[in-house]
Amino acid sequence: MQLKGKITSDRPLLVLAVEEEAQYLDTRLPVLLTGMGKVNAATALASVLGRGPLPSEVVNLGTAGALRPGWHGTHVIGSVMQHDLDSDTLRTLTGETYGAPLTIGDPDGPVLATGDSFISDEADRLRLAEHAPLVDMEGYAVATAARLAGVGVSMVKHVSDDADETAAKTWREAVGECAKALAHWAEHNIPTYA
Repeated sequence: MQLKGKITSDRPLLVLAVEEEAQYLDTRLPVLLTGMGKVNAATALASVLGRGPLPSEVVNLGTAGALRPGWHGTHVIGSVMQHDLDSDTLRTLTGETYGAPLTIGDPDGPVLATGDSFISDEADRLRLAEHAPLVDMEGYAVATAARLAGVGVSMVKHVSDDADETAAKTWREAVGECAKALAHWAEHNIPTYA
């Protein structure tokens, strides 16, 4: 975890997993690098928000794999779900719902599936594509931590790979261009920048 800049109540906090995704961001806003995966994202953001002050909003920027053909570019996420939590079994066992999908933007916006596995297998890709067009490793955790702290959250993902057997190689090759696209989006869409 690394926090760059100072959080204030009148500015958003930008949250990304790793430096490679954040390398072109303007430093006028605070940036939290959480590390990869749901646990790192949740604990890093909860820790920072728990210390206060709270930002005006949490904006999660990052890369995502495309689960369906034709998905490229930058997307503002409408809802996020966990793809690696067996909510149905837990509900059967306890009567409680854990890990329900979260609407975080336009309900008609794309669904992001979050899980701790880097998706690079065709069978996993096809299974997940039934539920969402995009996949990442931090989004659901960021949304949950922000909501628990009472802070609004938005999420913007840039497609880095096709979540197939070439995904790891493609991500490494594409992350720089993805970081430029995310920085461009932030500069033109976050009021503090504009």
